[in-house]
Amino acid sequence: MTHWFHRNPLKATAPVSFNYYGVATTPAAAKVCNDLRLSRTRLLELFTDSSCNPEMMKNATDLYFSLLQGFILSLDNSSQECKLRYIQNFKWTDTLQGQVPSAQQDAVFELVSMGFNVALWYTKYASRLAGKEDITEDEAKDVHRSLKIAAGIFKHLKESHIPKLITPVEKGRDLEARLIDSYIIQCQAEAQEVTIARAIELKHNPGLIAALAYETANFYQKADQTLSSLDPTYAGKWRKYLNLKSCFYMAYAYCYHGQTLLASDKCGEAIRSLQESEK
Repeated sequence: MTHWFHRNPLKATAPVSFNYYGVATTPAAAKVCNDLRLSRTRLLELFTDSSCNPEMMKNATDLYFSLLQGFILSLDNSSQECKLRYIQNFKWTDTLQGQVPSAQQDAVFELVSMGFNVALWYTKYASRLAGKEDITEDEAKDVHRSLKIAAGIFKHLKESHIPKLITPVEKGRDLEARLIDSYIIQCQAEAQEVTIARAIELKHNPGLIAALAYETANFYQKADQTLSSLDPTYAGKWRKYLNLKSCFYMAYAYCYHGQTLLASDKCGEAIRSLQESEK
């Protein structure tokens, strides 16, 4: 099983020192700020480290986000905002619109931007594994698991954190609902590709494979339609990938449906279904 998955680039960010000389006046506070700087730097390094695995990524993510929560949640767990939330300015670029950064003085913006990159890393890790020539069953499970984790992170950011941003999300940029939804649907579709490949390998019922392929084609079509209102200058390449994958799996669906019809001695219908798969 060898798969090809299109990936948008990771977001880039400006360095953050977390030096608050007039605020962090105790050794304990200074240590927290230093730990924040180090853990952020370490997490950013792992995004481009080819030896990084999901366990390493989870540990680094948990460490940084647990410290960052101190800038977001109030100490007494009340509904009041933490006074440190707006103390630091964060800059992040966009995966579609290149190196033009967005900046917000808001720790929640940092949380969702870094979380977005973590989700992208899981999709890239899945793509790297799936592109191997002789992928094992365990590696195929890792691909499926990584894509599910990525979809879960995107969904969590959309539902729980992005709505809390003070500055409205810019149209056509990473944190907008259309893009987040497309990433979620794409992860679902690519995870199902792994299921289909496994079903073909185990010679499962052609009717089951046809149904899975048809559903996967519709996933890709839905993701493409979600991006249809975006500027093609930025989303054109991504949309071509989604459209191509939709065509691939619709062809799979017709092909395996034709086998099902042939097994039922419906030769004429089987031929028409197979002809459709060639279009």
